[in-house]
Amino acid sequence: MNDTTVPKIEMRNISKAFPGVLANDCVDLKLRKGEVLALLGENGAGKSTLMNVLCGLYRPDRGEIYIDGKHAEIHSPRDAQKYGIGMVHQHFKLVDSMNVLENIILGLRDEPFVPDLKRVRDRLVDLANQYHLDVDPNASIWQLSVGEQQRVEILKLLYRNAEILILDEPTAVLTPQESHELNRVVHVMKREGKSAIFITHKMEEVMEFSDHVMVLRKGKVVAEANTAETTPRELARMMVGRDVLFQIEKKPANPGKVVLELSHIEALGDRGLPALKDISFQLRAGEIFGIAGVAGNGQKELAEVVTGLRRSTKGKLQIEGKDMTNRSPLEIIHRGVAHIPQDRTSVGAVGDLSVASNLAMKQYRSKPLAAGVFLLPKRILDLARALIEKFHISTPSPATQVKFLSGGNIQKTILAREIGAARTVMIAVYPSRGLDVGATETVRRQLVSQRDAGLGVLFFSEDLDELLQISDRVAVLFEGRIMDIFDTNTVNIDHIGMLMAGMGEEEGT
Repeated sequence: MNDTTVPKIEMRNISKAFPGVLANDCVDLKLRKGEVLALLGENGAGKSTLMNVLCGLYRPDRGEIYIDGKHAEIHSPRDAQKYGIGMVHQHFKLVDSMNVLENIILGLRDEPFVPDLKRVRDRLVDLANQYHLDVDPNASIWQLSVGEQQRVEILKLLYRNAEILILDEPTAVLTPQESHELNRVVHVMKREGKSAIFITHKMEEVMEFSDHVMVLRKGKVVAEANTAETTPRELARMMVGRDVLFQIEKKPANPGKVVLELSHIEALGDRGLPALKDISFQLRAGEIFGIAGVAGNGQKELAEVVTGLRRSTKGKLQIEGKDMTNRSPLEIIHRGVAHIPQDRTSVGAVGDLSVASNLAMKQYRSKPLAAGVFLLPKRILDLARALIEKFHISTPSPATQVKFLSGGNIQKTILAREIGAARTVMIAVYPSRGLDVGATETVRRQLVSQRDAGLGVLFFSEDLDELLQISDRVAVLFEGRIMDIFDTNTVNIDHIGMLMAGMGEEEGT
């Protein structure tokens, strides 16, 4: 039975401000024992900031925190850990050069100076098997996909016996099957009397995971409800202040000439093992070609080969009929290829530069943003203001450093830049990851609009519903091979799921 008298956690009158932004404005939050609370809000609504206060990364400007009815002083993540609070952040807190085992025990004071790695490995393997969070304990973090790194973060908290689990957009990097497994983890924790706060933009997951919902808008609590007493449409309306269309209407595709062609492409992964095996397909102007697959099956390597970030070991890559095999990223850009990368913070944006500078990165070499070798700051600023308005980027000003934006607004900045620069092909790798429902709707409409304008869109997503909704054709990747290619008008979802798991004999080209 849940303890309904004294909340497990109570945050009272929490306020937190950053330069030009009031992230939290007198927020009250209650979480009871054995309860899952869903925290909803648009990008920049203050959700992550509030949770960073709870886990000790930020000090509130005002307000108090109570644990089991007693006032708690949380000045650091170590303090939060003492109270059994653990958080999986949007941007992972892992050391890339260390392996999984080392990251799991990093910072644990109860481990001996020379830890028993066999004991740690055995316990980690047990946890991974128990929760179906498969990861190689000996792999370096930099070698792992984003989805695998997310699993390490979750295992790190489970290893520390967290009583209160804060999950900041955890399913953004999980497949539907992995999301269901995470749901099972959360419900096991509930039965043990543990609690969780779940930040998400996916309405179906709010309904599946949570007991109670709290909605933030511009740093304030605007609504609360029991999950069983509300609907996804009502929640979306509370989040963005308007009705949101969950289905994107699009005209039938009208494919034109081949703009991207891969012929028998092969490439190695970061560990030096084969990651792409005999990949062949064509992308035409005026179509969206979707790539489906469980994280770590070659999606990252495929996107990097097409954009010049990774060399292929065999095969041929053509853009508009011109051989561009193993050409540099700049040469690929000059062919009109835009790229929304998987890792928005490390690859997609430069945090120390302004929003305006990030928005101009693809166009600063030529008119109208430059005159010869000289940049034209006023025109860069005009471009930035136009894109900020068009894509609803929440920033105090174009001069604000990108690192001070929320994760969703960093993603919007990248989207605005790449869509503005695309002329031939758009490579979109999980473009709606981490975005709220309103922004996700905008992204999907933009991709369809780019298709209708004659671009070829290579679209990567782990959300099957999203893939099938906006793609015209879908290829399924498994262990670096294309298992089959489908027309989305005739697709069988169950069959795609089987192929994603490696169960199927057909292989398309």
